[in-house]
Formats: sequence, structure tokens, C-alpha cells
Amino acid sequence: MFVPFLFELRARKVKIGAQEAMSLARALALGLHDSSLDGFYHVARAVCVHREGDLDAFDQAFLSHFRGIETASVQLLDELEEWLKDARDRRELTPEELALIQSLDMEELRRLFEERQREQKERHDGGNRWIGTGGTSPFGANGAHPSGLRVGKMGGGRSAMGIADARRYKPYRSDLVLDVRQIEVALRKLRAFAREGDALELDLDETISETAKNAGELEIVLRPPKRSNVRVLLLMDVGGSMDPHAHLVSQLFSAAKRASNIRELKTYYFHNCIYGNLYETERFVDPVRVRDVLDACHAEYKLVMVGDAAMHPGELLGGGDWAYYSKHPGESSMQGIRWMQLIADHFRKSVWLNPDPPQYWKGGTAEALAQVFPMFQLTLDGLGQAIAHLSRGGARRR
Repeated sequence: MFVPFLFELRARKVKIGAQEAMSLARALALGLHDSSLDGFYHVARAVCVHREGDLDAFDQAFLSHFRGIETASVQLLDELEEWLKDARDRRELTPEELALIQSLDMEELRRLFEERQREQKERHDGGNRWIGTGGTSPFGANGAHPSGLRVGKMGGGRSAMGIADARRYKPYRSDLVLDVRQIEVALRKLRAFAREGDALELDLDETISETAKNAGELEIVLRPPKRSNVRVLLLMDVGGSMDPHAHLVSQLFSAAKRASNIRELKTYYFHNCIYGNLYETERFVDPVRVRDVLDACHAEYKLVMVGDAAMHPGELLGGGDWAYYSKHPGESSMQGIRWMQLIADHFRKSVWLNPDPPQYWKGGTAEALAQVFPMFQLTLDGLGQAIAHLSRGGARRR
């Protein structure tokens, strides 16, 4: 039954394949699902879901595929609970009776219990065979059987469907914006390592090679350890149309500051477009020349631009009066788009994170900036794609 369920997951874009199918089959064979729908839900989710963004899709697939299957088990549970309602008190057993009923092992108990379920048609009290109350049968409630199976007051297989139906993981959908924790998880994938420092780490391959060249006499080769070499320049648009996104940008800034894999983080602010200067605070005091920032940041820095890229076309494509932020002679007449291109050309890898949906990027300044910077939406999926581009490169998003 679980194979069609896997196809249901694939139809909802959950990334699973033969490895997940084999792992799930192995888990079922080992009984990790406890022969229950609840158990299958939790085991399947643990095996098949590899990222938070797929949790809601998993719940939808589970609900679609298994809805109605548990109806019969719920009816059976209701029937069992009716049989065990108002249970009779048990009678005292003799030592000989206790010794006799202690002889059943768990496997035999399960087999007998399933057999009784198929055969029993009504309530029983005080007996020694049927599922009932107050007797010496190994199945029931308020009876006397030290090695029996207690029945009644139990939840059964309802909660898996309840959890799936509640869809408690909807906030993790990939088309929603991020929180700090999700941003931190995404930023951990931004990796670049370099070997630095003293030669303190064993280079196994070179040790084997040199030992072989040395006629088998051990020749140990050491090398510097790998250290994180991720350096990020974060430029953030603030004010105006970015005010509704201020909280999200603050979360990104906080997560970047806390990211242990980022060796060096430089942050500056701008408003709408860049004209020669950047600012160390959102109050736009103490300007820093763009050229000085570029001199301080070599080409291997990862450039991350954050903004909605929405402004008057004159701000991006005009010069002169639009470039009032620039205080340096010869630079005030330079177009904003040329400043953006100058910055983009300096770095090997750059991205633009836009909090607005892609449908707002067409036909305006956002479209023009998307020709300069690879542009990604500031969502779980978008940030993941941006991190992948910064780490490995890839086609620009247009």
C-alpha cells in the first residue's frame, strides 16, 4: 500500500526515490511503525521528508492517500470500548490459576487476540476466553491475568489523520517568508573552505604516496587544516517602500551576524539606489565611499543585495540631481545603474534578495536590476537557491 503513497508524495514535489522507498520498506519490516497508522505516519515522515518546506506537502499527501482507511479501525475501537464499558470487578484467583495463565508469551497473546477479534460478536463479562471485563481472559479490562493484553482506554489510530488534517506545518511552506531560525539553517549551507595556518593535519593520501616512494618506510605528510573562508558583503535597502519589509530584513541581518560559518561579515545601508556612497547605519550618517568598500573587499567576497528594487526610473537610469547622495567630484553625474554594475562586476558571486513576489519584477527598475544581479525572492526556496548560486554558481534568474 505504501508504494502508491510514495507516488502521491512525488506528485506533490516531495523529493523521494529508490533510497527512501527501500529505507521505508526496511523500517516496516523491522516493525518500527508498531503496526499502526500512527506509527507509519511518523516513520514515513522521518524517512521521506528531508527539508522543512516539504512537511506540509507530506501531510497533504498522507491525508489524501489514507483518508477513509482508518474508518474501519475507528469503528472497531468504538465497538471494543462499548464492550468494555462499566467493567465488572474481577474475582480472586487461586495460585494454580495464576500459574496457568502466566504461561503465554507476547507473540502467542497477539495471535490469540487477533483470532478473538475475528470471532467475537458481543460483549462478555467474567469469562476466560473472550475480550471482556472482570474475568481471567488475557484480553480486556478489570480482569486478572498478569501476562495479558489490556484493552480499553486507549487512543488507537486516530491521531495520525488528525495531525495530517491539522496541517500544523503550513508555516514551513516554501512560498512563505522566513524566520530567523530558517534563515540560519539556510545560511549554514554557504560554505567555502581554505587551508590556513600551521601544518598540523595528517594528509593521508600524500602520506601513503610518499611512503610508497620511500620503499615502504613511513613518511608522514602534514598539511594546514581547513577553515571556513566565507566572507560576505551585505548591502541593505532601507526606508520608503522597504518599510513593510523592515522586520524581515532585520531577521536576515540577525541570522547573518550569528552564522558561525561566516568568517567575516561587512554590512552597509543604502536607499533605493547607490550613488557613490554607502552608510554604516540606517540613519544615513557617516557615509563610506563605494570605492573604499570595494578596495576593502576582494572579489571572493559573496555580495548579497537586499531590497525590493522598486524606485522611480530616474533614480536608477538618471544622474545629476538623482545622485544627491554622492559627495565626491566627478561621481555625482554617474547613473545609478552604472554604480550597480560597477559593484556587481567587482565580485565573482553576487545575488539580490527581493522580498516582493516575482510578478512585481517585470517591466520596472526591478527587471533592470535583475539583468545586473541574479535575483531571488526572499523566501525559503528563494534563499536556498541564492545560497546554492553563491556556493556553486548557476544561471542568473531573469
